[in-house]
Amino acid sequence: MSFTCGLVGLPGVGKTAIFNAITAAGTRGVGRDEANRATLPVPDPRIAPLAAMYSAPKIVPAQMEVVDIPGLKADSTSGGGRGSKLLAHIKDVDALIHVVRCFDDANIPHEYETVDPPRDVETVDLEMLAADARTVRNKIDRLAKKARVGDAEAKRELASLEKVAAGLAGGLPARKLSLEAADLEAVFDCNLMSLKPVLYVANLKTMADAENSHTAALRRLAEVEKAEIVPIAGRDEADIARLDPEDQKVFLAELGLAESSMERLIRAAYRTLGLVNFITAGPKEVHIWTCPAGSRAPRAAGKIHSDMEKGFIRMEVMAAGDLLGLGSEAAVARAGKLRVEGKDYVVRDGDVVVVRFNK
Repeated sequence: MSFTCGLVGLPGVGKTAIFNAITAAGTRGVGRDEANRATLPVPDPRIAPLAAMYSAPKIVPAQMEVVDIPGLKADSTSGGGRGSKLLAHIKDVDALIHVVRCFDDANIPHEYETVDPPRDVETVDLEMLAADARTVRNKIDRLAKKARVGDAEAKRELASLEKVAAGLAGGLPARKLSLEAADLEAVFDCNLMSLKPVLYVANLKTMADAENSHTAALRRLAEVEKAEIVPIAGRDEADIARLDPEDQKVFLAELGLAESSMERLIRAAYRTLGLVNFITAGPKEVHIWTCPAGSRAPRAAGKIHSDMEKGFIRMEVMAAGDLLGLGSEAAVARAGKLRVEGKDYVVRDGDVVVVRFNK
């Protein structure tokens, strides 16, 4: 699995419609304590031509898993209630996709009498924040005894935890706190939900709602957080997602869209998480791998196999554009575009690599 995103939101915001739009799953919602899951191949125009070049019978694309949990209500996590069980489904996701309703329709139920994106976002944030606060407080309680008997490391860690706890108590999600490296290390094993990066989906009744006051309010909120917002006409695009690819293009064009909601959301998730794709290619398979932007060669190699990171020697690198443009590895080498890189090389999106390592 390349990476995982968790869909969160209030009841009645159209999370199931968004899930269906990006997965073509055709689900009708989830049970009270259940989660829908789907794995999406990440579109990459380089895969097919590389497979054709190598006559590779197998293609392994990068993948995004989407976890959709039922809507969270205010105070649903208090006392370890049902909301806490629901949030457990997304403890290990890499990013949050927060679905926010951005249209008015009296015929479609909503948790509140009005649609108010900033309020709705805050309601869900507070539920995650409350659960995180309990997690941090539990760790503080565990460390307190060690700190009292003079354990210096426990004291340092406790200071960081108290800082995070104070921020959460003040109503700020952990991602909005000014946390230093020591603070992040102290809460690492807490796996805080409110620390995860977030992108917003504005669920629209039609694409004409993309410029309405609700969407504008969500956009202002996202700008403050430096987060992305992806407008999706959930019901329309859920219907389109179940059509044949050629028919999808026609109906998307009628909505003024060049890409499907799945493609738009995956691209936004890559930017939110700061990810790049690199490639291994040969006569057996073309495989797309995902790593954080800025990863040095050994860390990226470790995505293929941990032995490659431990025994890393060098990485032979070609740009996919050069390989496809020149037609063969030999032609790339003759053009002087095949590079041999060491441990300090930062892997770039579209690198086609061969890793040399000690077994």
